[in-house]
Amino acid sequence: MQSGTVVSAARDLDGAVAQSSEESTGGVSRRSFLAGGVAAGIGLGLGPLGHVASAFASNAGALSTGDTAILRFLAAAELLETDLWQQYNELGGIQDKERPGGSGSPVYTRALQKLDEDMPQYIHDNTDDEFWHAEFINAYLKSRGAEAVDLDRFRTLPSSEASGAQQIGRLTNLMELSVDTSWWTRYRSDNKNPDFGNSFPPAIPGLLKGKFPAIPRNDKDLHPHEHIQAIANTAGFHFGTIEQGGTSLYPSLAQRVSDPEVLRVLLSIGPTEAMHFQTWHDKAGNAPALTDPTNGLVFPNLNEPPFGGEEFKTNLIMPEATIFIKKSLPVCSIVRPTKTEGAAMGAVKALTADGLFNGHSQEFFEAVKELAIAADAATRE
Repeated sequence: MQSGTVVSAARDLDGAVAQSSEESTGGVSRRSFLAGGVAAGIGLGLGPLGHVASAFASNAGALSTGDTAILRFLAAAELLETDLWQQYNELGGIQDKERPGGSGSPVYTRALQKLDEDMPQYIHDNTDDEFWHAEFINAYLKSRGAEAVDLDRFRTLPSSEASGAQQIGRLTNLMELSVDTSWWTRYRSDNKNPDFGNSFPPAIPGLLKGKFPAIPRNDKDLHPHEHIQAIANTAGFHFGTIEQGGTSLYPSLAQRVSDPEVLRVLLSIGPTEAMHFQTWHDKAGNAPALTDPTNGLVFPNLNEPPFGGEEFKTNLIMPEATIFIKKSLPVCSIVRPTKTEGAAMGAVKALTADGLFNGHSQEFFEAVKELAIAADAATRE
C-alpha cells in the first residue's frame, strides 16, 4: 500500500510533491490537500463513507472512538489497495472464479514475466489478500457495533482502455504514477532509519520525474517492446512501493490501539503486508535495464554504480540491520519506519504523491483526509 510510507517516508516525498504543487487534481491542488493540516479535515461529516461523523463522535458499540477510527482508516486503505490490485490482476494476473472481471493482456503479461515467470500467480494472490483484508475489517467493524467504510461513491476514475480490462469506475489511477523507489535503498542501509530523519535516494530516479503508466493505457501501449517492458518494470517497482507502505502502516497504528482484540487484528494482518513486500522486492530486482523510447524513462542496471556492491546486489531481499529506538542500542533488522505520530496522514500523503488519486474530486480528498486525521488522533486508553 503506498501508503507506502508513513510520516518519515512521506517527508521524503515532499520535494516531489512540491515540484508539481500547482497541478490541479480534480479541482484541488496537491499542495492544498497536503498542506491542509488537521483543522481542514475536522467536522466535514463524511456521509459518503457511511455516516462516519457519528462514528467518530462517540464510542461505537464496544470499540473506543480511537480504535474505531484506526480500523476505519485501515478499511479505507485496504479498499483503495484492493482497487489497484484488481486492475493489475485484470491485465497481468490470473482471472478465475475467485477474482473474475478482466480477460488479461498477453503482451503485458509476458513483459511482467521478465521479472518472474510466476508473476500472474503472485499478482492474483496479492489481489486475493487485499479483498480479504478489506472485507474482514469492514465485517469486524460491524460485528463490534461500528459502521463499515464504503467508498463506492468515489469510483469515478477511468479504466484502462487496453483489451482485457473491465470498463468500470475506479478508485485509483495506475496510468499517471510518480513512483517513489527509495525503499530499495532504505532497506539496504545498515546505518540509517527514516524514524531518525534520514532520507534515501531512489533506485529509479526517473520514476519521480513524470507521470508514467504501470498498466497499458490502451492497446497502442503494447508496442514497441521497450515501452511495454518499461510499463511492466514500473508496475514491478510500484508493487514494492505499495506493499512496503502497508508493512510500516500496521505496526505504526498498532501502537495507538486500546482493545487487545483490535491489536490482534492489526498484528495478524500487518505481517501479510511484509510477505507481499518481500516478494515484490525480489521481483523488482529482475527488471531489465532499458530506456523507454517513447518518454526517455531509464531503468538502470542496479548492479552497477551508483549502486552495486555487496549491499545493493539485486538478489538481496532481507532487510539490513539499522538503528532503532536509540542510537546507543545495537542495530537491529526491522520494519522501517514505525514511528506512530502522523502515520495515517503520512500514508495518505504518500499515496497522493504517487499519483494514485489523480483525477479525484475535492470531496474525495477531504473524505480520505478526515479518516486519516481521526486515526492519527487515536490514543491508547
